[in-house]
Amino acid sequence: MKPPGSISLRQAGCDGRRRPALLPLLGRLGCLVSLLLLLHGSCSRARTAAAAAGLHWNETASGIEEVLAVEENTFQKSNSSNSKNNSYSNAIQKEITLPSRLIYYINRDSETPYHVLDTRARHQQKLDKAVHLAQASFQIEAFGSKLILDLTLNNDLLSSNYVEIHYEDGKPKFSKGGEHCYYHGSIRGVQDSKVALSTCNGLHGMFEDSTYLYLIEPMDLTHTAESQSRPHIIQRTYGTQASKQLQDLETDSNSEWPFLSELQWLRRRRRKRALSRGVFEEMKYLELMIVNDHKMFKRHRSSTAYTNNFAKSVVNLVDAIYKEQLNTRVVLVAVETWTDRDRINIQPDPLQMLHDFSKYRQHYIKQHADAVHLLSNVTFHYKRSSLSYFGGVCSVARGVGVNEYGLPLPMAQELAQSLAQNLGIQWEPAARKPKCDCTESWGGCIMEETGVYHSRKFSKCSIAEYKEFLLRGGGACLFNRPTKLFEATECGNGYVEAGEECDCGFRMECYADCCKKCSLSNGAHCSDGPCCNTSCLFFPRGYDCRYAVNECDIAEFCTGDSGQCPPNLHKQDGYACDSNQGRCYNGECKTRDNQCKYIWGSKSSGSDKFCYEKLNTEGTTKGNCGKDGDRWIQCSKHDVFCGFLLCTNLTRVPRVGQVQGEIIPNSFYHQGRIVDCSGAHVLLDDDTDLGYVEDGAPCGPQMMCLDKKCLPIQSLNISSCPIGSNGKVCSGHGVCSNEATCICNFSWAGTDCSIDDPVRDTGGKKDEGPKEMSKNEGSIQVNKALSEEMPFKKLLLALLDFGMLYSGCSGLAQKRQITACRCREF
Repeated sequence: MKPPGSISLRQAGCDGRRRPALLPLLGRLGCLVSLLLLLHGSCSRARTAAAAAGLHWNETASGIEEVLAVEENTFQKSNSSNSKNNSYSNAIQKEITLPSRLIYYINRDSETPYHVLDTRARHQQKLDKAVHLAQASFQIEAFGSKLILDLTLNNDLLSSNYVEIHYEDGKPKFSKGGEHCYYHGSIRGVQDSKVALSTCNGLHGMFEDSTYLYLIEPMDLTHTAESQSRPHIIQRTYGTQASKQLQDLETDSNSEWPFLSELQWLRRRRRKRALSRGVFEEMKYLELMIVNDHKMFKRHRSSTAYTNNFAKSVVNLVDAIYKEQLNTRVVLVAVETWTDRDRINIQPDPLQMLHDFSKYRQHYIKQHADAVHLLSNVTFHYKRSSLSYFGGVCSVARGVGVNEYGLPLPMAQELAQSLAQNLGIQWEPAARKPKCDCTESWGGCIMEETGVYHSRKFSKCSIAEYKEFLLRGGGACLFNRPTKLFEATECGNGYVEAGEECDCGFRMECYADCCKKCSLSNGAHCSDGPCCNTSCLFFPRGYDCRYAVNECDIAEFCTGDSGQCPPNLHKQDGYACDSNQGRCYNGECKTRDNQCKYIWGSKSSGSDKFCYEKLNTEGTTKGNCGKDGDRWIQCSKHDVFCGFLLCTNLTRVPRVGQVQGEIIPNSFYHQGRIVDCSGAHVLLDDDTDLGYVEDGAPCGPQMMCLDKKCLPIQSLNISSCPIGSNGKVCSGHGVCSNEATCICNFSWAGTDCSIDDPVRDTGGKKDEGPKEMSKNEGSIQVNKALSEEMPFKKLLLALLDFGMLYSGCSGLAQKRQITACRCREF
């Protein structure tokens, strides 16, 4: 069902769990342990959640009223079988309001309402684009209350390379930047409130307090500054009642879903690395490009500005959701609008559109992006409003999605869902709801199949799936931080720009007093980052800042001259893994065993080689190498291990996807035992069949599968790394990365890792911290003393072995040295 919902946010921060207490120690060691807890046991609160920037909705007054009525009627019809849900839809209230901007007049100390809502700064332009005020306040009177919205321009929306593309006479035209009128903020005097508005043409967006979610947009698109007021439609949803109604929904308790138990198996399997690296807790950046089709352009009055503003509004809302719940920023790098004609065939079949759009991206889009999504003014003949390739982020071919047009809030929900599919997050059928519920007070969770109103949260299952996607090695491209939009330097926005040495943004992003007024304190080398310690000094070269999540990942180490961790890389395709039973491919260790476990659970495994050799050569439903029309293709003997996936111990329901047809059970008596040779076609929404051996799986010595063929690794045309004078790749002192560069071992350097460069002993002279005395100096000095105390290091390592230290202090367990330990959130 296509959800008509909207999106909102939740506050991020530490989970509030108490840190594990150390067991009683003998004698004088107790004092040292107490000091350790003081230093490492507290977790700073994360930044207060900033609401997404606002909306730009180009509808006339009659159109808005019609859409609101249709939206309400649709929701009531979809829930007509349940009177409780009908009472929820009736809780939506609507009024007409006349908002005003609060300004100061000369010789007045108080704010005064002003009927002109425009936030464009007078006499200022940048690249022929209007510049909007950095801060603004608006007063809204509705539902018997007077609300004041305090807003700050959201400078995190667009990357420094952001470009807008349109077509003239069939040729693309490029322009840097665009009008930026998107604000975050809060309701004055209301704790934990959030606001997301745009002001390009009236007020478009949403805001919320502890009780209600409000939506606001102008009644009329056209307006002149001379008008005394501008009517807006405002609606609100009462959250408490909505939460109760949704909790009362009946679910099919008889349906079994083995997902959670299998997810726990995966979590246990990778527990150690997950705690060490914290890939989920580390902020990630999804660089997104949006493409608007020709009908979208026509719908927005054939205005490139209106069309682009709509796209930016939608992405702003998605960014707020991902930032607070998935620790992932969605950064817009480009918007392309097909102003003259469509570049692919726009049709109601989303699967064919997805395939065509993937080809278009591969051949014609040159901009760098982690994912590219099409917004289309089409109505899909499909159960959902969007479609994307599952787990396809970072791939040029599969990092794409298509989304049908809707109002800004539902459209943001669609985009949030399709991007989540790119990030390895599944749809949640009703059978999973009892185990995957979320505490959302306005409606169900974002990935629920049943469709919910104003859904704005990911369930615990969705978050767990994203974590597992990262821990399997997916999403390597998400760890590079793009620079902010080209604008005048602004101290306090969290981006280090020209003329700045540091920029804390929110104070909690920096340590102690490392950064003051965007300049490093005297004696400070850095202010933030995984390679910056609490004394404002760089961690030494060789200090682990990002652990390898599997055998195909590469651990990243501090360089000794930066506070930031190097880019996230993985081993080049073809490296052996899993005790030479698998091959690295796209950062994951591919084996038939792993694939069977991923689909069918931890008790499943790859079938005996006998099964593949017997069945896949037959060319039947029980074994084949694909299909040509209605005919099953026989595998050659050379390709049998790259055909139909055969597993043992299949469960009734797969962990991912849906079984097409039925599970095909097979068993044979072979060499004195019964062998299980079962399989099934397991389809994802994007039509990918997981029932075939995946690319990268080994199929022989120095061989791996690619598109159901067993090919020599050398034939994949993988760029090679430098060869040392000893004839070995990276001189045998490092590994070749996916960027065809050598990542050298600790004591080696050079492009081919041939230069002996042992890690220096940092136990000698140390640079001092900030010269100015701070309130934290006492703790900093104790921290230094602890880091220099060798016997105490041994004690800490012993405590780690017994599992008694807070797991966030991952930096203590170094093979060569321990300098300091910073608290991480889990």
